[in-house]
Amino acid sequence: MALSPDDVVTKQFQHVRFKEGFDPDEVDDFLDEIVVEWRKALAENEELKAKLAAYESGAAAPAKAAEPAPAPAPVVEAAPVAGAAPAASAGIIELAQRLHDEHVAEGIAQRDQLIAEAKSQAASIVSDAETRGREELAKLDRERAGLESKITELRNFERDYRAQLRSYIEGKLRDLETTATTSGAQPVSSLGL
Repeated sequence: MALSPDDVVTKQFQHVRFKEGFDPDEVDDFLDEIVVEWRKALAENEELKAKLAAYESGAAAPAKAAEPAPAPAPVVEAAPVAGAAPAASAGIIELAQRLHDEHVAEGIAQRDQLIAEAKSQAASIVSDAETRGREELAKLDRERAGLESKITELRNFERDYRAQLRSYIEGKLRDLETTATTSGAQPVSSLGL
């Protein structure tokens, strides 16, 4: 059975009743087929590599003489393939290089775009932070000015209150002294109080 990659992909195994999974014998048979085909492909690959090496080294002429009549046809077919292979390889390499260059250019463009976006976002964040900082400083300055004016008011109130209290107490002392002298008693200041 010639096995193709599509055969491997589309292979369907029958489910087994009374247990999970596929029929182990069917799976083993299919894997055996894969192994046989794979070994054939590897052997053919090695044979073609040997023929190519012999052709490139110039040993193709003695091989032609020793082989039967049908054998030279594959060697002749190998010659155009061998000649076409470097051109095809060069085309594939050129295509791969072009794709690589495109991907690198695309990556560089994305990198530059991301860097530009990050710088823009960073500038915006810094600007917002500076604006908020200035607003907070202005707010704190207003609060400080308000607190300083309250402190000044309280100090003035304290000074005025002390002055009023002192004048009130002094007035009461004078009244006390005047009432004491009019009544004939000793003044409080002479008692040592």
